[in-house]
Amino acid sequence: VQLQASGGGLVQPGGSLRLSCAVSGFTVDSRAIGWFRQVPGNEREGVSCISRTKDSIYYGDSVKGRFTILRDNAKNTVDLVMNNLKPEDTAVYYCATDCVGYFTNSYYYPGTIWGQGTQVTVSS
Repeated sequence: VQLQASGGGLVQPGGSLRLSCAVSGFTVDSRAIGWFRQVPGNEREGVSCISRTKDSIYYGDSVKGRFTILRDNAKNTVDLVMNNLKPEDTAVYYCATDCVGYFTNSYYYPGTIWGQGTQVTVSS
């Protein structure tokens, strides 16, 4: 069981990036999957989450209207499309399972599986 995040990089303010979370060992429609980010010294922040049934999608307040989470069952991936990036979006981004609890009740499910991070840097 593994989540592999990719797609990070350096982008100018106002630019766009697309992160991808490739899942192996289970299907993306069997668990909620989402994205979190963390800046060294700060708490981890929830960015977005898509529920198992896709009937619930969550976004952190700071990214609403700019980021979109997309699930591709055929490719077994969950992508994060990030538009109008700002310097404050700079962080290491992680994909993870079982994210609904964080967005609804601010808790992490004990069985959460985390991928390795991918660095996003927004700078001119």
